[in-house]
Amino acid sequence: DAWAGDNSVAPDVFSFRTGVTTMVDAGSSGWRNFETFRHTVIDRAKTRVLAMINIAGLGMMTDIVEQSDFDPGEVARLARKHRDVVVGVKSAHYQLPDWASVDRAIEAGRAAAIPIMVDFGYFLPERPYWQLVTERLRPGDISTHCFRGPVPWVDGKGKIYDYPKKARSRGVRFDVGHGGGSFVLRNAVPATAQGFYPDSISTDLHVGSMNGAMMDMPTTMSKFLAMGMPLKEVILRSTWIPAQMIQRSQLGHLTPGSPADVAVWKLMEGEFGYADAAGGGIGGKQRLSCELTLKDGRISWNWNG
Repeated sequence: DAWAGDNSVAPDVFSFRTGVTTMVDAGSSGWRNFETFRHTVIDRAKTRVLAMINIAGLGMMTDIVEQSDFDPGEVARLARKHRDVVVGVKSAHYQLPDWASVDRAIEAGRAAAIPIMVDFGYFLPERPYWQLVTERLRPGDISTHCFRGPVPWVDGKGKIYDYPKKARSRGVRFDVGHGGGSFVLRNAVPATAQGFYPDSISTDLHVGSMNGAMMDMPTTMSKFLAMGMPLKEVILRSTWIPAQMIQRSQLGHLTPGSPADVAVWKLMEGEFGYADAAGGGIGGKQRLSCELTLKDGRISWNWNG
């Protein structure tokens, strides 16, 4: 993750111990520095690291992205060249009141035949969120940080709005992307209670989020258990559905012939507390903990030795 690596976490430091064998870097690097990122991070990790290329030339080194630094053609070229690891295009943290970042990302995604993911960043009245998901994004494109504070979820009576359902019916995907400040229970609880589950449960892992309310993948999954999502759905939306979203259908399941990536979990029973990014909290009776992780059939984490 972001800002020239200052907040980044080395993949192997956090993957296997939390039951994770595959990580997707969501646009840390752009078309100017992706190949450096591949050489220094992706190719050196034991974790399977996939990536989205940021439409901004230097990725997430800064929030200030100039339209002149968007190059859809170069992003698409790199995505095709590195199709073994590139799974999408990222639009993130765009500050201007137009749709340039999203539109150029879609242009690149269309040329490379891959989805885009949008971190809407700065919510501005000139480009409302409902318009992003119901009009701009294509089927298969992903809205991350879907339970972020500024996202409008419920009306004055506590009923979730119709627009997320309309967006989903168009094929738009909703990703958690908890992060350090992108998940509030006041949005996630009513959506979950009313049956609108996120398509993918994800962490947005970085130094800030790992030491904040997010913590790790097992904790993020456990929050949805605490909100009433069945365990089967929590596992499904942490494995097989995300694999399909990034066009890697060989991953995320235990079918014969797939890579032998296996996580053995303990579902602890007790009294557990979970926090969100804005001072909210919720209690739960269950918490997931990783006992054992296999990557390609080899033990990568063994909690009990």
